[in-house]
Amino acid sequence: MTTWPRLPTRRAVLRAAGAALPLASIARAAQAPAVRASRPTDIRVVDVMHAFEGHTYRAPYMFGGRSVDRVTILNVQVRVRTGDGKEAFGFGSMTLGNAWAFPKASQDEGLGAMTALAEAFRAITAACDDQGHPIDLWRVLEPAYLQEAAALGPRRGLAMPIPKLCTLVVASAFDAAIHDAYGKAFGLSSYATYSSRHMRHDLSRDLGPAFAGQYLDRHVAVAPRAETPVFHSVGASDAIEPSDLKVRLDDGLPNTLAEWIARDGLTHFKIKLNGGNEAQDFDRITRIDRVVREAMTARRIADWHYLLDFNEGCPNVGYLLTLLRKVREFTPDGFARIKYVEQPTSRDLAGDRANVMHEASKLLPVVVDEGLVDIESLHLARAMGYTGVALKACKGQSQALLIAAAAQQAGMFLCVQDLTCPGASLIHSAGIAARVPGNAGIEANARQFVPSASAAWEPRFPGLFTVRNGVMRTGQLTGPGLGAVPPGPRLA
Repeated sequence: MTTWPRLPTRRAVLRAAGAALPLASIARAAQAPAVRASRPTDIRVVDVMHAFEGHTYRAPYMFGGRSVDRVTILNVQVRVRTGDGKEAFGFGSMTLGNAWAFPKASQDEGLGAMTALAEAFRAITAACDDQGHPIDLWRVLEPAYLQEAAALGPRRGLAMPIPKLCTLVVASAFDAAIHDAYGKAFGLSSYATYSSRHMRHDLSRDLGPAFAGQYLDRHVAVAPRAETPVFHSVGASDAIEPSDLKVRLDDGLPNTLAEWIARDGLTHFKIKLNGGNEAQDFDRITRIDRVVREAMTARRIADWHYLLDFNEGCPNVGYLLTLLRKVREFTPDGFARIKYVEQPTSRDLAGDRANVMHEASKLLPVVVDEGLVDIESLHLARAMGYTGVALKACKGQSQALLIAAAAQQAGMFLCVQDLTCPGASLIHSAGIAARVPGNAGIEANARQFVPSASAAWEPRFPGLFTVRNGVMRTGQLTGPGLGAVPPGPRLA
């Protein structure tokens, strides 16, 4: 249950954020000029609230050698005012996936840092006096968020800096709430506000001169596609067959991969691999291929697909190449069904330059995920042979759309992944997946591991939280803003 705290006055926010405000001012001066003159299509932030809710997983989810069994969700509500005086509320939500975003910290350290960042980001966001489109505000807020994160680590006695990815995950709920409020202020889907009619600047401001005269509406559709294929995540410890079960959960949901296929009519599968043990990874891929093949033969389905996600687990690119070639030799048809490989080696691209993906990309698209935190890292990934990008709502609506535009223009492979996103965060993620041209599909694993977190949302979005025939019904995501209105009462 979400409990919204009472919001202090703007004056109190400005006093409380005294330490953060100079950082925001410095960031504005260095990164983007402040916007003071108002247009009718501009907004400014008036109020900001945030709250947390917690849920326990029905079963642990293992990825990249880490096991997760609970989630803390950050919910953010903002009130904005347009240039001609209209006001609107916006809502954003995101899983604080510290095990993924801050893996070198302990559970308590990582989650504690992220909740502390949320407190600080609320004050910074509330104190922002700039006006414009949500992407204008993101240009001002992101540097301030990053500076606050750099200062927060030492204050909390952390042994390592707070990663940029961790900062983006926390900031994404605030960014989503601002985009949501902007659309609602004008009675439009947020995706109808990415043209020159609403945006102050074209994409050259963020992506360089090659994008002069282009706006996001050239790269992101206003209308969502009716259905989007769902990649079912097979966690590294998930039961593939009944013999893998240690304890059967009697909660009405499937327990094995074959049971999930039968219930949801699955056709797309995300295979989580730990890396570091070639025989083990090979066995897992080929076992899953066998179980899926048997299920598809019984259903008379000829078209299905896999993706391989190592979460940085491969010790080097040679490991990946050997494994892929072995799979191709053993099951040529199974190999042909692999659509792409996701983040096989370290997210630290600059520190891992030896592990280039040029040879691997000749076999399959290789997608950058954890290593993709800004436009500069996109350029570096391309130089290292990565040929695709994983777009994620948890890195921010603004960044996801800008990277989608840059990746499309570069001819890169596109997919949308989640962070075990339930409720409003899945609606947000699905909205991106349904509008980016060429997107291969969406991961949506909260329905597998933490369905309780979506229970209040599910009746209002039939077919979004429950998959049928392997697809999510995304055509319904046409409401104002990003489409997520909390089921409970709004704090006015």
